[in-house]
Amino acid sequence: MATQQRSTPLVPGAAAGAADFAEGGGGGVVARGYWEQAWRRFKRDRLAIVSGVFVVFLGLAAFIGAPLAQHWLGHGPNDLIKGGVDNFVPVGPWSHVDAGQGHRTLLVLGSSDLLGRDEFLRLLYGARVSLEVAILATILGVSMGVALGTIAGFYGGFVDTIVSRLTEIVMAFPLLLFAIALAATVGDRLNSYTMFGIFQHGIVSLTLVIGLFSWFYPARIVRAQVLSLREKEFVEAARMVGNSNLRIMRSHLLPHLVGVIIVYSTLTVATNILFEAALSYLGVGLPLPDASWGNLLSEAVQFYTLQPWVMLFPGLAILFTTLAFNLLGDGLRDALDPRGSL
Repeated sequence: MATQQRSTPLVPGAAAGAADFAEGGGGGVVARGYWEQAWRRFKRDRLAIVSGVFVVFLGLAAFIGAPLAQHWLGHGPNDLIKGGVDNFVPVGPWSHVDAGQGHRTLLVLGSSDLLGRDEFLRLLYGARVSLEVAILATILGVSMGVALGTIAGFYGGFVDTIVSRLTEIVMAFPLLLFAIALAATVGDRLNSYTMFGIFQHGIVSLTLVIGLFSWFYPARIVRAQVLSLREKEFVEAARMVGNSNLRIMRSHLLPHLVGVIIVYSTLTVATNILFEAALSYLGVGLPLPDASWGNLLSEAVQFYTLQPWVMLFPGLAILFTTLAFNLLGDGLRDALDPRGSL
């Protein structure tokens, strides 16, 4: 008698195994590494993919599109445009106005203030400021946090106590009051540092203020991870073959922390964008006339009843950017650790 063939798999996962077998050309199951599996999981998250595309597009618009738009429009973000104000309020989007000396120019999103400066260009250059400050401050803060957290978790004892108490002190420090006091005392001197002309005024000082006071969360997260990892067999094996403590931390512990660091860094960028905007809104961030999303919101307060779009555009820019980084971070967390232990 002919045996009846089953159309459904006998055990869970048999279909996935068959698919892997087929992808291997019939030669066996294809082995996939950790990063390949993470990428396959990440591709299934459409919100994370859209958020990543938005972040890339924003970076291109800020660093490449802004100079191109300035060249095409024929004026800069800080230029005062003669016809950019109508009846003591900024002109609306897509306005062709008098730029002086018989020349007319286009304000794509209208003007941003009573001086007639271009809202569109200032949004693009403000995106550059926000990304530079947020990313540089994240790199600084996460690097410090990973280093201190790894040392505290690995050595334990007195070293762990010192780092933990220092972390608690920094967490309790009133950062906003410190930033305001710093701006009122040595703010002009700090804003003058441009790292040999690489960055514009105020970027370095904002990066230092935000980065030096944002390392405590990654330090606590990494410390907890290292406390569990240092008791694993591979660490004991590394000790037995004569590896130094520094080599064990660098070559054996840090590779296990890459997923945690990537996820936390992505989420921290969004937080730093909001904090930079808040400082600039209060007048202690990027100095005028340079554009920042925060000082664009601050200038728009006096016009929101007459021209609400002046406040709408920078507000939407902050909203969509922080939302994109948060969704990207959530997608990376699910992809790098589907068990949810990150």
